[in-house]
Amino acid sequence: MPRGADYFAFFSLPQKLTLDLAILEQQFHSLSWKLHPDRFARASEDERQLSLDLTSQLNDAYRTMKDPVARVEYLLEIEGERKEGEKKQQAPPELLEEVFELNESLDELREARSAGADVAGLKARLQAAEINFGEKLSEVDAQMQATAKDWDAALDAGADDATRKKIMARLNEHLNRRSYIRNLVVSVAKELAEA
Repeated sequence: MPRGADYFAFFSLPQKLTLDLAILEQQFHSLSWKLHPDRFARASEDERQLSLDLTSQLNDAYRTMKDPVARVEYLLEIEGERKEGEKKQQAPPELLEEVFELNESLDELREARSAGADVAGLKARLQAAEINFGEKLSEVDAQMQATAKDWDAALDAGADDATRKKIMARLNEHLNRRSYIRNLVVSVAKELAEA
């Protein structure tokens, strides 16, 4: 495993978004065995430290690569198409009305809870919203998977930079939308847990 190599290179994989997870796991176990610090117990301090560093990098790489969403984010980061400060947290335009209603319901629940009022009706409304936004999250994940397949096909076809950039822009849009909707689902779940 080359030091400082990208996560795809760690596992000798092409930069595709659809992976055979069994192969990934097999590569991970093989590399873990080769790099395990116990194998370097009698080595020099530098070699032991290198083993620890590479094992840590390998674990980070494996965690990222086995998660399809994290894999997309990582690919976009190494391609220079997704930087931490550029992630957009805007409500998708077609969801503005639903988000507004959800925020109103959340505010009503908080007010009713602090006033000691009955919150059963509000909880039921929020549970329905949680299911609704959970379904929207699944839809975004399916769209992202389809775009990931487009990325893989473009790589196989040797697509030009412009085509690859268009696909990466769509992946970014999916990630931003997913992040926003996921935050809504988490907020609702948190409020329901406290109600």
